[in-house]
Amino acid sequence: MKVSQILIILALAVIIGIPFALRPAGPGGEDKDLPTLVVITPHVPQIRTEFAEGFSRWHQVHHGSAARLDFRVPGGTSEIVKQLQSQYNAAIKNGVIAADGSCAAGSVSFDVVFGGGSFDHGRLKKGDGVTAPVVQPDGTTKAVNVPMSVPAGFSRAQLDAWFGENTIGTQTLYDPEQYWIGTALSGFGIVFNRDLLARLQLPEPDSFEDLADPRLVGFVALADPRQSGSLTTTFDAILNHYGWDQGWRLLREITANARYFTNSSTKPPVDVAQGEAAAALAIDFYGRGQAQAILREGQDPATSRVGYADPVGAAYIDADPISILRGAPNPELAKRFIEYVLSDEGQSLWQFRARPEAASGDGLGPRQYELRRMPVRRSMYDRYVDRMVDQADPFKAASKDSVKGWRSGIPVMMGAFAIEVSDEQRAAWRALLSERERVTSGGGLPSRLAEMEALFYSWPTTTVDGKELEFRAENFKAIRESWRPVGAQGRAEVGYTSFFRDAYRKVVELADGVD
Repeated sequence: MKVSQILIILALAVIIGIPFALRPAGPGGEDKDLPTLVVITPHVPQIRTEFAEGFSRWHQVHHGSAARLDFRVPGGTSEIVKQLQSQYNAAIKNGVIAADGSCAAGSVSFDVVFGGGSFDHGRLKKGDGVTAPVVQPDGTTKAVNVPMSVPAGFSRAQLDAWFGENTIGTQTLYDPEQYWIGTALSGFGIVFNRDLLARLQLPEPDSFEDLADPRLVGFVALADPRQSGSLTTTFDAILNHYGWDQGWRLLREITANARYFTNSSTKPPVDVAQGEAAAALAIDFYGRGQAQAILREGQDPATSRVGYADPVGAAYIDADPISILRGAPNPELAKRFIEYVLSDEGQSLWQFRARPEAASGDGLGPRQYELRRMPVRRSMYDRYVDRMVDQADPFKAASKDSVKGWRSGIPVMMGAFAIEVSDEQRAAWRALLSERERVTSGGGLPSRLAEMEALFYSWPTTTVDGKELEFRAENFKAIRESWRPVGAQGRAEVGYTSFFRDAYRKVVELADGVD
């Protein structure tokens, strides 16, 4: 072999080997004899680090040895579900998992899914996208869903000790059949820049209505609900809380204040921190995480230039669960991990201030990173609120509004009345606000203002079975069904967008006609 070839091979070996050489050792090093749990998760590195180290310490105390968490991070929760669907369908096809779900331990590669919303963990429970053929009594074959998760199997006494009442707002903290169990809470609220708000002479927002303040025109950052499920959830919470008429009116005004619409739900909090926007709608851990990222050493989070608020009584609060997977290699270790996550030691990692091990005293709290997430156990707020970074109680902030079933209308209508015509909407909004000021000062025409208001807040009709239906709550189900046929929703969206563009143009024309 030539010297040049040997050098190339050595160079490749170095390149390939560097990531493994630099990979941090897990608790107890890389001892493969340690009990090891394979965890598939969307959680960030800081969360993974704190829980890996904390679980190992806890396992040493309670079970006589350290333990390892082997994290796999294929992407967000949607990507995790897709990967699991592929693995379970392959296992069923190969006969490793029977149609009734029976299988041996180790039938799949992962033990638990740690993190994500209750919606996606509900998909694991239902076996969404995972099917097996079952022969029916009449000889036909039917495809049945095979759940990807299994009940955790804790006693009622244990669940009651952890959670008490299984509710937060209108949501549950764990699946009653224990297919998923909440570990933390996720809120959907407002992230804001204190410095920029001060320059605009605006108070810190504490309600969704504050984002419709006319002084925020061009200063609100929003994600596109057609791309962001979390933002759709927030808009749905607004509709559920304020009702159809007031809710949609508020959404029209908030979007009219928008600086932009992005396909990334993580961008608005970053732009708020950088002063590119004064406020944004965000998941709490995006907002608080951004606040933590720019916090100076020793600074009180309440004085940071970035703040976060869950509008009390209107915020959607959801459990962030863990699920034990069907055919997991180590189901008993999986249960132990859930026990740890729900212990005081595990719950304190989410929200306590970081302290080095020597100063931790009772062993509670993270060692390196302040995670700024909200614990799922009520008792943590009763006993330890003074040790939490964020002085907030999600159980008080959670909305108790019933879900009205209007969520599917948000991406369709918001795309039409705001995102696709954002320039036209902002121009009409500014024209409307100017006319309101003129009327207030006695220099405008109330009749012209009324016409502009009617146009700005107007809605298109939808043809259903030969009838023109107004966009109202009592008609929504029929309108939504009319979108279901192939191509129908796209055609409707084109018509809706044209309607709103024309309405906004007329608002501006009326303003241009002011003497």
